[in-house]
Amino acid sequence: MSKKLICKITVDILMLAAMPVLMTYMMAGEELHEWLGTGIFVLFILHHVLNFQWIKNLFRGKYTISRIVKTTVNVLILLMIIGLAYSGIVLSRYVFSDLDIHASRANARSIHMFCSYWGFVLMSLHFGFHWDMFLGIARKFIKKKFVLITAMLRVLAVGIAGYGIYAFQKRQMGLYMTMKMHFAFFDMEEPLVLFLLDNLAVVGLFAAIGYYMMSALKMISKKRRSVSR
Repeated sequence: MSKKLICKITVDILMLAAMPVLMTYMMAGEELHEWLGTGIFVLFILHHVLNFQWIKNLFRGKYTISRIVKTTVNVLILLMIIGLAYSGIVLSRYVFSDLDIHASRANARSIHMFCSYWGFVLMSLHFGFHWDMFLGIARKFIKKKFVLITAMLRVLAVGIAGYGIYAFQKRQMGLYMTMKMHFAFFDMEEPLVLFLLDNLAVVGLFAAIGYYMMSALKMISKKRRSVSR
């Protein structure tokens, strides 16, 4: 495994690990939230530096359905990150508190909430789109029992995704994404670990959706190519 690939995987895992913690906001502490948000923004930039070849090839080659979907999600994630960076700086009370920025905190709060929940879902989808890469790496290290381990992981993924549907509804994420709810409510007496597990389950849900979406689109593309021949 090349050093660049190790860096890519490390950055992606760190971003994935930070996402559920960021969603806890007040439960984990506002200052930690700001530092994690700043960190994930730096990781996001590093992710694109490491994947600069993808950016160079944006206007090259044929756009299949799967490539259109991936590119659209990537562009939307970029917009969400920009929205989060702007609104986070406006709302900052710790990391960027010394910056003299005159902007509506109410508007910034709405932008931050909208972008955070959509960014959370879109980044989870993005992770699912590239799950094949992680399976490929695992296949190299676990050759003999890979089929068995894959089957076990699929069963586990179904369980996590199933609970993710429940957690998504329980945490009312759909209401935040559609801006039907403008303030995040947290039960401060609830153990933080339960909140984190719910967020991880939602990541698993949308990662599974992303993975199987890409698998279905690849199958459709193969059938189309075979018919055209």
